[in-house]
Amino acid sequence: MSTWTPDSWKGKPLAQEIAYPDAEKLAAVTDKLRSLPPLVTSWEIERLRSFMADAEQGKRFLLQGGDCAETLADCRPDVIANKLKILLQMSVALIHGSKRPVVRVGRFAGQYAKPRSMPTEIRDGVELPSYFGDLVNRQDFSLQARTPDPELLLQAYLHSAATLNFVRSLTMGGFADLHHPEFWDLSNLSRAELPENLRAEYTRMTREIGESIRFMEALGEAKVDELTRVEFFASHEGLSLHYEAAQTRKVPRRTGHYDLTTHLPWIGERTRDLDGAHIDFFRGIRNPVGVKVGPKATPEEVLGLIRALNPGNEAGKLMLITRMGAANVQKALPNLVDAVRSAGAHALWVCDPMHGNGKVLSSGIKTRGFEDILSELEQTFAVHSSAGSTLGGVHFELTGEDVTECIGGGLSEADLDRNYASACDPRLNYRQALEMAFRTAKLMSDANAAGEK
Repeated sequence: MSTWTPDSWKGKPLAQEIAYPDAEKLAAVTDKLRSLPPLVTSWEIERLRSFMADAEQGKRFLLQGGDCAETLADCRPDVIANKLKILLQMSVALIHGSKRPVVRVGRFAGQYAKPRSMPTEIRDGVELPSYFGDLVNRQDFSLQARTPDPELLLQAYLHSAATLNFVRSLTMGGFADLHHPEFWDLSNLSRAELPENLRAEYTRMTREIGESIRFMEALGEAKVDELTRVEFFASHEGLSLHYEAAQTRKVPRRTGHYDLTTHLPWIGERTRDLDGAHIDFFRGIRNPVGVKVGPKATPEEVLGLIRALNPGNEAGKLMLITRMGAANVQKALPNLVDAVRSAGAHALWVCDPMHGNGKVLSSGIKTRGFEDILSELEQTFAVHSSAGSTLGGVHFELTGEDVTECIGGGLSEADLDRNYASACDPRLNYRQALEMAFRTAKLMSDANAAGEK
């Protein structure tokens, strides 16, 4: 670690490298980013680390969710508020089912970049760079739009700052107060497409939570303020190391470097090469770091990632996000869980049941099946339970909007073209996300009951 600097990654192989045509402009933009205030603070990051350490031990549960890829155009108050509302509503279900505090982590305020399987895209014989997200280039299929533009790094920073400012303002203003979870509904629970059983179940839970809080306050319980205060933490995939490094710095009265673009950056399946630039960069920051682990990962690779990213074996430092696919969980996950447990390694296990369950229909539309997502989640809970391990969180791509991108949970294949709005991958819509939360809460409740026997 003595040789690490925020720029030492530049001497390593860089997966998903972006070919910026104007190196001078890129340097000027990153210099500007270095001079700007941080988007998050070190004490927020350390607070999240403490919560993640609790989640490792089963004392909390982490809910991570949001867009597959944010767009600059969606930096609007209604879109942001709806993301918070669905995360809040899902967390109520999880709290009720698990009897544990929930850590809410949004895929927002920085989720502007996406890795791609191919660097270029061909349409009607024309080959152009792939769309890598609004941090890199633009969606329109033209040479001008698809040419990587360093100015977008600065635009992403400014839109992330606006998003975080609005989130903090809502939170401080009482928007997320557990005393009044009924306020989060606004128009959501009156939507015609939300089944009556979900509406009734959510209403019942909010009433019970409110009654419990009032009872604790009547007893003079000193911790009630801590229990009812809701916080949001931000996360995104740290794909662009130019962006991450520019906001990485030392802070007064703390040791080490902090990546101040977000609280919780994660490394994707395509960029987790142990000898690559992304592992080299993220091994040197104090933030907790996530890493995606797919069905082809070996126990040796996972233990290597743990040694690289959490050399001090600190609780709350590393999150292993499994994304196996429903068909692969039973053959791929148990060996990984056993290896980590046997090594005595600290890691927070989180299940991402979205990314391994994608499929392309004959029409060419990308989608995911609700039942496949649920199946992976159920199997993952079962694997951890059998191994004496703890599944400490879930990771969903979702939105509070009425999109039609995933099949099941009220949607059929014929519904997909009604409102397929994703900039990249299919997301759970409002109804599907809330139903998934209820199903997850039931799994957690069953696990608690089994542990008490």
